[in-house]
Amino acid sequence: MTPRDASDDSRWSDLDRPPLNAAALRRGLVREGGLWREVEVVQRTGSTNTDLVGLATSGKAVEGSVLVAEEQTAGKGRLDRTWTAPPRSGLFFSVLLNPAEVPAARWGWLPLLTGVAVATGLSRAAGVDTALKWPNDLLVTVGGEERKAGGILAERAGDEGVVIGVGINVTLRADELPVPQAGSLALAGAVSTDRDPLLRGILRSLEEWYGRWRAATGDPVVSELQETYAAGCATLGRVVRAELPGHRSIMGEAVAIDGDGRLVLATAEGVQEPVGAGDIVHLRLA
Repeated sequence: MTPRDASDDSRWSDLDRPPLNAAALRRGLVREGGLWREVEVVQRTGSTNTDLVGLATSGKAVEGSVLVAEEQTAGKGRLDRTWTAPPRSGLFFSVLLNPAEVPAARWGWLPLLTGVAVATGLSRAAGVDTALKWPNDLLVTVGGEERKAGGILAERAGDEGVVIGVGINVTLRADELPVPQAGSLALAGAVSTDRDPLLRGILRSLEEWYGRWRAATGDPVVSELQETYAAGCATLGRVVRAELPGHRSIMGEAVAIDGDGRLVLATAEGVQEPVGAGDIVHLRLA
C-alpha cells in the first residue's frame, strides 16, 4: 500500500470532527520490530475490509497493514449487515494479520482477541467503561441502558491471512443514531473523543494481545485470553436467545466461553450446548 493523507476541500466541514492525522499515526505506530508496518488513511471508501482483503490476496499488503477510512459507504457487519455513520464520526479500520505460528483451528479466537484489545485500549484512552457482547459487539452504557457502540468482523484473506475490521461510534450524536439500540463513546461520557489517540491506543493494545496469543501458539489459557474475555463479557450470566443459521434458535443461560471461543448455553432441558456462530439476544440476568 502507498500511504496517503485523507484530505479534500471538506476536511474541516465539521469542526467538532477533525480529520485523522495520518503522518502522526504512522510516527506513533510504525517502528522497527513492531507489528504495524503501514498505516494508510483514506477519505472515503466502500469497505476497508473489502479493500484490504483484496490487497492481501493480490500480494499488495503485508502483515501489519492498517487501512483507515474517514467514511465508509458500504461498511460490513456480520450476516451481511451494513455499517454506516457520518464522516469522521467514528473509527473505521481494518488490519491484516498472518498468524502463521498458530494452528488454523485457533484462528476463531481472533475476533474475541480484538474485542479484548479494543475494550482495553478504549478504557485507557477514552476513560469509558465498555463490555463485550459475544461474539463481536462492543457495548457502552447510555442513560442506564446497554447500547452497541462498535463491532468487529474477521475475514480470511487467502490461505495465510486474516483481515480484522473494526467500527466504533465515537462522536455520534443522539439524533444521528441509526437505531435506538446504538450508542457512541461521546454519549457514554468518554473523557476523550480525540480519534488519533483512541486509534493509537487500540492498535497498541491489539499489538500487545496479538503478540501474547501468538507467542502461546494461540492457546487461550496460556495467553490468558479466555479468562480476560470472560471477565469482560456482558453476555455471561445472562439468559439469552441464540438465533442460529438455518432459522433455528436456542434459549438458555450463557455460562461459559469454551476453549474454542464458543458460547456455552445451559438450556432448560439440562443440556450445555456450545454455540459457535449466531446472533445473540440478551434477555435478562440469570
